[in-house]
Amino acid sequence: MEKESENELIVRDYLARQRTKLANNRTLLSYIRTSLYFLVSGTALVKVEDLQNIKGLGYISFGISVVFLIVGFINFFTIRRKIKRGHYAKM
Repeated sequence: MEKESENELIVRDYLARQRTKLANNRTLLSYIRTSLYFLVSGTALVKVEDLQNIKGLGYISFGISVVFLIVGFINFFTIRRKIKRGHYAKM
């Protein structure tokens, strides 16, 4: 794909690029939301006093939360860099 500036794009291509950027932002927010769900569920599982066996599952949920957050940000910045360079069609 050629190096085209935002001013040289026709309206259809410009809008397609904007939709791609917004989809990338929406995907990041989905990763953050999922991470927060795992964080809340992990907190609830750790705070349950009656079931000591589930406490380990709460800590695993904390770990999954951190992994989702890291993967989400890595994915966001990788795709954003590809969009800026104009290589997003090759993802």
